[in-house]
Amino acid sequence: MRELGIPTVTDRLVQQALLQVLQPLIDPTFSESSYGFRPGRRAHGAVLQAQRYVQEGSRVVVDVDLEKFFDRVNHDVLMDRLAKRIDDKAVLRLIRRYLEAGIMDNGVVMERYEGTPQGGPLSPLLANVLLDEVDRELERRGHRFVRYADDCNVYVRSPKAGERVLDGLRKLYDRLHLKVNEAKTAVASVYGRKFLGYCLWRTPRGEVKRAVADQALDTFKQRIRRITCRTRGRNLTSVAQELQRYVPGWKAYFHLAQTPRVFRELDEWLRHRLRALQLKHWRRGTTMFRELRQLGAGSAQAAQVAGNARRWWHNSRLELNRLMPIAYFDRLGVPRLS
Repeated sequence: MRELGIPTVTDRLVQQALLQVLQPLIDPTFSESSYGFRPGRRAHGAVLQAQRYVQEGSRVVVDVDLEKFFDRVNHDVLMDRLAKRIDDKAVLRLIRRYLEAGIMDNGVVMERYEGTPQGGPLSPLLANVLLDEVDRELERRGHRFVRYADDCNVYVRSPKAGERVLDGLRKLYDRLHLKVNEAKTAVASVYGRKFLGYCLWRTPRGEVKRAVADQALDTFKQRIRRITCRTRGRNLTSVAQELQRYVPGWKAYFHLAQTPRVFRELDEWLRHRLRALQLKHWRRGTTMFRELRQLGAGSAQAAQVAGNARRWWHNSRLELNRLMPIAYFDRLGVPRLS
């Protein structure tokens, strides 16, 4: 499915112009607990605020997931909330046309009666307008919470309190014609619960710290496995260049994690894979022997590795760590995590 190109409504320049006008007027009215798609705010701030709430004793989270949120935004409800913030009727009409712009599905034009255009510059701002009503009600009730786009976490001190909050949230979202995804929504301990790619853990001394969530670590490893796959036929220089395009961005997002040991282990695992990749590329025992000798290996050591030429993963440990140390990969430009 794709949206129709209606220049007066869906053209990105028009949307961006509207956004530049509306955001400075509307954004300051949003809750301080809202972090998503706002100038000067980002996911890191939401994670740090969540950590503070937990450190202060709110160890149970009401983790709410909305079912197909951007696809189910009710236009009438949204326009009603916008009309309370915007007096210019011409702007409101333009936004309505933006929301109702048709969709092309297999060559057939379909009208849109709900939802906001996916990827549209205005959609995040409109989402915040709609969900701010829930934010304000949570504030009025004195709850501690953090919201990033449609991802809302409320922090309480007991499961019983969490269930009461969740019941209240269901009613608030129903008022906006939004549906809670019950399969992904939970009242649970904050420890190990994923939020924006992070999770929280507690030290033996009771200090609450940040970590990369298991799902995010799994995704990272899957990507690294694809990049360093030994059947792609790419040399270490090409692989290092691809790692340079991925690893620094991942590291920049997850630099808040307070788990240096995990990052050191990831670095070691990555270099292990690169050593195995290099051995695979040398392939033949004679080539492997020659290259290892050039790296400084003794004849007996080079012969031992070359004699088991196809045991790439096993051979890429021990002596090869000395022959291809961290500095070797630094010279190739392989980025570090720790």
